[in-house]
Amino acid sequence: MDVSQIRGIKNRLHHYLQEFAPCFGRKDTRAHLKTYVSGQLSALERKSVEPIALEAGMPARTLQEFLSQHCWDHERMRDELQALVVRDHSGPHSIGLIDETSYVKKGDKTPGVQRQWCGAVGKKENCLVSVHLGYSQVDFHCLLDADLFLPQSWSENRERCREAGIPEEVVYRPKTAIALELYDRARANGVEFDWLTFDEGYGGKPPFLRQLDARQQAFVGEVPANFYAWAKRPCVTERPYRRRGTRGVPRKTPRLVAGSPKPQTVASMVDHHPALRRQDWQAYRVKDGQKGPMVWEVKHAMIYPPNEAGLPDQVYHLLVARSVLAPDEVKYFISNAGAETSVEVLLLVAFSRWRIERCFQDDKGQLGMDHYEGRRWLGWQRHLVISAVSFLFLARVHQALREKKSRPDPVPSPYRRFGGGADVVVERLSSHSGVRENGAQASMAAKAQCPGSEEPYQNHPTKITPTRYSINPNQTMPMALT
Repeated sequence: MDVSQIRGIKNRLHHYLQEFAPCFGRKDTRAHLKTYVSGQLSALERKSVEPIALEAGMPARTLQEFLSQHCWDHERMRDELQALVVRDHSGPHSIGLIDETSYVKKGDKTPGVQRQWCGAVGKKENCLVSVHLGYSQVDFHCLLDADLFLPQSWSENRERCREAGIPEEVVYRPKTAIALELYDRARANGVEFDWLTFDEGYGGKPPFLRQLDARQQAFVGEVPANFYAWAKRPCVTERPYRRRGTRGVPRKTPRLVAGSPKPQTVASMVDHHPALRRQDWQAYRVKDGQKGPMVWEVKHAMIYPPNEAGLPDQVYHLLVARSVLAPDEVKYFISNAGAETSVEVLLLVAFSRWRIERCFQDDKGQLGMDHYEGRRWLGWQRHLVISAVSFLFLARVHQALREKKSRPDPVPSPYRRFGGGADVVVERLSSHSGVRENGAQASMAAKAQCPGSEEPYQNHPTKITPTRYSINPNQTMPMALT
């Protein structure tokens, strides 16, 4: 960017932060918001409180107190952020993204820290975890809300909680319960989600899925290989039953009829469910990665997971997807979408989860979300909210700069409904031996047929969902205010 663009961004930031002025009762307190956001957007190598304060020429303690002690409404700031998303970025094909991220920390004073699974390093580590709700709409994505996960070991030690400033009403909640609270808050603020997607850590919890069903929220979520369901709906009876010659209360109803098969894991269905076993693997180009098009082979069937009473209730789509280049990598997705929903649409939603991973990568790599070193609960909550505010500004500027770039007039085609590129696509490839036997060559051929990751693979007849995104999943959003 040139000097004029940087000056323009500074002016844009000033007007953007005015949207959050109602969250502050004092002008001097409000001024600290600009200091903190500017620090996160700057080129500082370390973006914790002290370097940001020193860069701004203020005592570090002042900025620390702004986060953990000063009186201002961070919950209203979150609501204002969501209102901005509704006002400026809502539209069709919106996807809600549920995921968590972790922060490696030393010591035992940071609220919620303990030795637990840490996705940041891929093993158990001393860390804390936050659950997030993201938002995606065509070529735009951002973070909407977040909350810290409080482990049971912390929740049961209220003295330790008080030392970290954790309110008495804050207790242990499963991550799925936190995710539902984030979702409900966003919906109450007017955010609409055509779809919701999440990984197997959430999809593997049937009560969470039932809660989404109760909210009539369409989803496509990953589930673990040991997720249980019936491949064929078993018969349920309402008829009372008592063994002849016995007394007592008859068996409860409704119930499965005698001799009904037990539910099986989705992994075993691939080999034993006739509809899946006899089904050929169908190749789909799902999206373009750094090494070219990513091709997955997919099988599809309808399944019937047991409800809380152990009976078949909701019918779900099951997608079994294995990577062509790494056949041992198999993913299982389920969806409560209508039976008429195409596999292409389900895959597009399922593989859109990269967007929240990109949010975490940019929020940590560009904004220093994981640099915060505070030891107070309120400070951490406010840091997460402000990081989302900074990220939304970054996403808006990035989108505006991208739209200003010159580009050739879009050529009308069945693959371009919204204009723009085609970096996230779901394209069905006709079955041929080359895809399976030599996935690398197939991907290279597909890449040769789509210069600049813009054009779909054309060597074979295709069927593709009209929804196409134009943001490159491998493109970061660099920007520094100097």
